[in-house]
Amino acid sequence: MDGGEVLVRQRGFGDSIVTALGFLGGRSVAFVANDPSVRAGTIDSDAADKAAHFLQVADAFGLPCVFLADNPGVAAGSAAERSGILRHAARLYAVQRRLRVPKLHVTLRKAFGFGSSVMAMNPFDGQTVSLAFPSITLGALPAASDASAIDDPEERARIAREQAAASLTGAAGLAYDDVIDPRDLRNALLSGLELASARASVPRAEEGIGP
Repeated sequence: MDGGEVLVRQRGFGDSIVTALGFLGGRSVAFVANDPSVRAGTIDSDAADKAAHFLQVADAFGLPCVFLADNPGVAAGSAAERSGILRHAARLYAVQRRLRVPKLHVTLRKAFGFGSSVMAMNPFDGQTVSLAFPSITLGALPAASDASAIDDPEERARIAREQAAASLTGAAGLAYDDVIDPRDLRNALLSGLELASARASVPRAEEGIGP
């Protein structure tokens, strides 16, 4: 961020997702980022609601949205189901899917299951650019969970190797536009914003923002 300054919104609520505003190359940008220090970045109902509302605000005011993904998926278990996690996560997915502003996605370390979809990682999801760091892991579930029922240690090792190569195989399959050095992230995002500048949107706050 320009000057290292960022305005974090709704601190203390849905903390496994960080929503923040800042300037990038002199342009106002909205950031939605998983926080892996909070339940490994698992997306619960509160986090999904916070991110969905924030993205609606960003879209209404024509702010480009940057998604920084590092999560093991949406919350699982009976408590999460009672909170309506699938409904809340589906709302977040629908909101990000309908964004009319430029979307820039970066997979930082891991993205699993529906947790990757709500963070705008799906191929051909309207992103201006989709990037990944080397050595990310992807899949329906983490390899440790998928392979836990496999007795053959060689097979478990093979699954882990394939998941560890996710950034390269994903880029080869057009899931990502590029695999970048983390030190190049700022410049890569600036290039993405420049690419999107021709279709910058005008404010649309008059259309209304949901709860």
